[in-house]
Amino acid sequence: MKNQSSKLLKLIILSLFGTISMVLLFLNFPLPFLPPYLKIDFGEVPTLLAALIFTPMAGVIVQIIKNLLYLLFTGAADPVGVFANFVAGITFVIPIAMIYHKFKGKKSLVSGLMAGTVIMTIAMGLVNYFVLLPIYSTIMGWGDMSSGVMLSTIMVGVVPFNLIKGVMMSLLFVPLFVKLKPWIKQKQANFN
Repeated sequence: MKNQSSKLLKLIILSLFGTISMVLLFLNFPLPFLPPYLKIDFGEVPTLLAALIFTPMAGVIVQIIKNLLYLLFTGAADPVGVFANFVAGITFVIPIAMIYHKFKGKKSLVSGLMAGTVIMTIAMGLVNYFVLLPIYSTIMGWGDMSSGVMLSTIMVGVVPFNLIKGVMMSLLFVPLFVKLKPWIKQKQANFN
């Protein structure tokens, strides 16, 4: 019985984190020197909390909940953008959580945040080149984008955006983590 109630509580917490994450996704904003369709949001913060309290997979579940709720609330207006947000989120959060769970501590968190930023930046460059830009090109009727145009879009827009996003998320998360560390440890003890 205790195991069942523990699983239910975990599911409730993940759902709550997913909902908070979705609300934060709505509070997005562009950076003045980058293309306006690239928007920063802080929806990865609850995702990262879930991944650190539980497992990297918990972070993936929160990302799924966040993006499905966002699709529901926006009427699936931009499923490609939602897919991009999902990929960016998991490629940022999973490396951080894996490094943190292996080494536990502030240094491992900082190392994880740096690794997550780099991995997200590389992954989003590749996903944009091979998937997102070709899809947007077809949807918008631009015809086939040349590799040069795609590469310049990625190098001038996507790469700097994801680096800045990772750094901003990291700068926000480290002090938050320091404040919440006792709570995180308590939650980890409750579920282990």
